[in-house]
Amino acid sequence: DGIRSMFKSDSREKALLDVNQVIREVLALLHFELQNHQILMQAELSPKLPLVLADLVQLQQVIANLITNAIEAMDTVTHRARTLRVKSVISEPDGVLILVEDSGPGIDSENVDRIFNPFFTTKSQGMGMGLSICRSIIEAHNGRLSARSAADRGSVFQIELPAGDVVGAG
Repeated sequence: DGIRSMFKSDSREKALLDVNQVIREVLALLHFELQNHQILMQAELSPKLPLVLADLVQLQQVIANLITNAIEAMDTVTHRARTLRVKSVISEPDGVLILVEDSGPGIDSENVDRIFNPFFTTKSQGMGMGLSICRSIIEAHNGRLSARSAADRGSVFQIELPAGDVVGAG
């Protein structure tokens, strides 16, 4: 609750943002990390997405955290391609979805409901705060952050944000 209230009382200015541009900026920042871990990056960004009202730095932090977690999850993959897919799509009726999908081992069914809890971690060096903070940031933007195991393998993290009033360039 304390973490959540910290983001709700944040006095930073929110602005109408092009989600695709935010994703491109984060991918540019993490380009060498993706290369160093031999990860095939696939960006599938829908054109003409509505803009979202958000804090740029916080949205970048959430997306970067999800991608970094995916990179770490795929470190154990040795017998198949390491693939990271980042998608943006229109969410009906008037929102934007950002999906971060990896080809790692996936999320254990016993942990999928717990991974957003503060101090819960499956990493030996983890503090268990990253996903909890990410969820708090997205909720402070009137959105939702969820996770599931992918149908074939890997994990899918989904950010759902409400749209602003203006359509972006894509």
